[in-house]
Amino acid sequence: MSIYLFIVFISFLVNFILIVPFINFLYKLKFQRQDQQTKDMFNKPTPIFDRFHAHKKGTPVGGGILLLITTLFLFFFFLLLFFLYSKRIIANFPSLIAEIKILLFTFLSFGFLGVYDDLNKIFLWHKQKFFGLRIRHKLLIEIVLALIISFWLFYDLKIHFIHIPFIGVFDISYLYILFSTFIIVAFANAVNITDGLDGLASGVLLFALSGFWVVSRAILDVPTTLFIAAWLGGLMAFLYFNIYPARIFLGDTGALSFFFLFAVIGLILGKAFALAIIGGVFIIVITSSLIQILGKKFLGRKLLPVSPFHLWLQLKNWEEPKIVMRLWLLAILFLIFGLMVAFAR
Repeated sequence: MSIYLFIVFISFLVNFILIVPFINFLYKLKFQRQDQQTKDMFNKPTPIFDRFHAHKKGTPVGGGILLLITTLFLFFFFLLLFFLYSKRIIANFPSLIAEIKILLFTFLSFGFLGVYDDLNKIFLWHKQKFFGLRIRHKLLIEIVLALIISFWLFYDLKIHFIHIPFIGVFDISYLYILFSTFIIVAFANAVNITDGLDGLASGVLLFALSGFWVVSRAILDVPTTLFIAAWLGGLMAFLYFNIYPARIFLGDTGALSFFFLFAVIGLILGKAFALAIIGGVFIIVITSSLIQILGKKFLGRKLLPVSPFHLWLQLKNWEEPKIVMRLWLLAILFLIFGLMVAFAR
């Protein structure tokens, strides 16, 4: 275990040293949050959201780009050291290469989609016919990528079962491809919605990812444990600069690559149900947004004063740091309960 803790520490130091020059670099590129009117999925203005987030204008966006690069570099660096020093690399699947392939494909493919999304928002490509990407087009791309990943999970890693805690393990055969696709897309978009307050999504993800790190270490899955270790250190360094008032945001590069990979790791570890519990804060947020969307879609009116949940707390005059700290505490409780479920038989 000490080697993985060392990797976390090294990752933290590397990212902590690089992040300030990277922030300055983003300022030079004008890669910053723009002062533009946000709209919901029905293309209607969101004045309440804009009012509470107006002060964030000018903050650099793109922290996810740095973390993506450093995580990949450190993962390959320490993986190479494992090979050079003949340290046994244990995997719980027929193919070590296939597991690494799925991790990297998820991280990079959704990372590239996120980079495009960041560029689209910052440089206002959505105002042009060629460069713009509508929400439904983006969702279609996400589904296609998730289907590819689910196909590999089924055929390469031979995962075709689900574990329901306290009940048992069930083989669902080819239906697993559809099941995992739904889990990946639904959960990752739930997390993306949570990325609204300084330090909220990155902090909750840090706690939740730590839970899966414990699980991966417990089942001796070296590739996933190594990857999470390199990732956790970077998240810790990023969070230092992302707490209120944030000096840098993840951007869609981080939101998409991080949160899709988080869902995929939950599936690789065979903990789909624990995923929903460990990520309970994300589920609360997406549920509040879903209720609002269904009300507008089928009833033509809002069912809640405002959504998502953390924006409603702001409307109730809760200060931003207070909301984030209390949701972090809730995330820790979900983590404890989720680990209990993950190790249940």
